[in-house]
Amino acid sequence: MLKQLILENWKSFAYAELPLSPFTVIVGTNASGKSNLVEAFILLKRLVSGNTIDASLAGDKTLTPIRGGIDWAALKPEREFTLKVLVDGEGNQVDYLYSVNVDTKPDAEILAEKIIYREYQRDKTKVVFERDIISGYIDSHDYKDIILKISTLYKNARWTLPNHHKSILNYFKNTYILDNITEVNLIISSLEKIFVLNPVPERMRGYSPISKTLDSDGSNIAGVIAGLSTRVRDEVEETLCEYAQGLPAGNIVKVWAERIGRLGGDAMLYCEEEWTHGQIQEIDARSMSDGTLRFLAIMTALLTIPRHSRLIIEDVDSGLHPSRAELLARMLLELGRQREINILVTTHNPALLDAFGMEIVPSVVVVHRDVNTGESKLTRLKDIENLPKLMVSGALGQLTTEGAIEDSLAANRIQDSR
Repeated sequence: MLKQLILENWKSFAYAELPLSPFTVIVGTNASGKSNLVEAFILLKRLVSGNTIDASLAGDKTLTPIRGGIDWAALKPEREFTLKVLVDGEGNQVDYLYSVNVDTKPDAEILAEKIIYREYQRDKTKVVFERDIISGYIDSHDYKDIILKISTLYKNARWTLPNHHKSILNYFKNTYILDNITEVNLIISSLEKIFVLNPVPERMRGYSPISKTLDSDGSNIAGVIAGLSTRVRDEVEETLCEYAQGLPAGNIVKVWAERIGRLGGDAMLYCEEEWTHGQIQEIDARSMSDGTLRFLAIMTALLTIPRHSRLIIEDVDSGLHPSRAELLARMLLELGRQREINILVTTHNPALLDAFGMEIVPSVVVVHRDVNTGESKLTRLKDIENLPKLMVSGALGQLTTEGAIEDSLAANRIQDSR
């Protein structure tokens, strides 16, 4: 499980640490840096999937570019950035820290990758032992040294020479040595289980091919549901209906996906809505609202991605009426717990923050700009010095609407700089 994301000179962040809970909520004003956080996860997932660093940043025929591409990946005027993730080890006193260091000029290339084994005291408050499992300084002069070092650590390894455009983790994935390196396998598995969902209703309205994995834009939602085994599909469709029935003005009484065409290679999403006097109306995805489609896509992701994945959703409440915030909050928390899916969401919606309740406070992280440098910062809500006083003056949603949290952080920064 991912426990922490660390950013060094990444986009608007000079240095920041993001703690990751089973359910993490990110709040912050526009242009504070929330999207930059999400894109760090996207980059890590792309690298472990075997994409080159330049395609991962600038995009290609299959990948959309990260905003700003290569030119704006590193915080100006820096040319390098580093992303790190802390992964929970198999024991209670062990973690693994993976880092990748990237140079953006003159061309994007990976300079170094490390996996650090960390052993803690029994109370996990202090690191008592660290060991570099493998450190690949990837440039044209170090190839042979890398291979020699790996071959020395792990005998009988058959290696092809890596290059500085792809993550060395991809080379571990494609060699049988992976079975003998539990630490590397754990890192790869954790990064592969990052799933960033950005449902685009317009792309969800057409027919979609039968699929095993939900696309990040939700466009193949019908194909994923229809492609499930009969038993699993029935369970998924029942759960979709259970939560979606309170969503539109007309009560949804059934949600399902159906194979279409002579060979059944495509599918369409349908639902039945019950209106006044028991009138039942059947509609397909072409007639569903944006909010309904986004809601169904989020549920489908929660119900179909592998257990222990990290599901990341930006502006999770987009397209939903504030009166449905409680339904959305309940669905996220309940399904996340049931399927052991770790969730990270960003939101501006005060109604949604209030719907999560006070128990979510330890998992809320505020993204804000430093008033002196303009750099993005991360502060856990519970670490704000005058939080008790703020909470007395209003609920969390109200404080967000009024900008009281950001004002408090800005005031503290100004005072600290004097």
